[in-house]
Amino acid sequence: MNNFQFHSVQLLKPKKVRYFSRLLHTTIVLSRKLHSSKDSNFIPDNHILLAKKIWDYLKLEHRITKSDVIVVLGNHDLRTAQRGAELWLQGMAPWILFSGREGANTRGKWEKSEAEVFREVAESLGVNRNKILLEPNATNTGENIKFSYRVLQQMNLLPKEKIILVQMPYMERRTYATFMKQWPGFSEAPDLQVLVTSPQIPMLDYPSEEVGSLRDVISAMIGCLYRIQLYPLKGFQIHQTIPTNVLQSYQLLLKTNMYNDHISN
Repeated sequence: MNNFQFHSVQLLKPKKVRYFSRLLHTTIVLSRKLHSSKDSNFIPDNHILLAKKIWDYLKLEHRITKSDVIVVLGNHDLRTAQRGAELWLQGMAPWILFSGREGANTRGKWEKSEAEVFREVAESLGVNRNKILLEPNATNTGENIKFSYRVLQQMNLLPKEKIILVQMPYMERRTYATFMKQWPGFSEAPDLQVLVTSPQIPMLDYPSEEVGSLRDVISAMIGCLYRIQLYPLKGFQIHQTIPTNVLQSYQLLLKTNMYNDHISN
């Protein structure tokens, strides 16, 4: 029995041991590459809990009621156009305006403006083309607000009582803060009620081919919260109070260096 064991080991050494050694090395290298590719989008559970606090803060959860007009702000998520169309089809306003030429996330993405692409989505869902207005020149949220005002003014459709704004979920608060600062029509309608909404999708279900992975979404949220702090100082938005737990979550996620894609140096 002992001779057989010794003989077996001797047979493996010259060829098979080297073969299995190379195979093991190749497996380890491939495993590391696969693990590395997955890591870029892997989100730890504690990061998700922190991000959810920020997501809940950025969403305003306004109760949407009948208004004078729906204004949909252009972006790279077609579900925003679908949400606007859904509200129009529910009779929430007689008119719907799509605003936007291109932004950082749509530059080179489509041959047409954001407003035109969004209109096509709305028409495909049954929105009457004659009730759609276009503002195809805006390149940022401030321009969305100011340029939309001009279109509505020219059409004698400026809202007197209520306006509905539609954006991506994590852009709700920024959109509201920008509108309250930059809308020129408050002198004509000082009691105008501003309602903000977005696609009705939970945070973990929001990632898509258009908006990217969950890591991409969290990065965009971090960028939004960064600008909510910065832009009032620049005169772009009204001040928004940030709860301590939200600010702490933001700071903890920043320290990981995983979600800083939209933070200016």
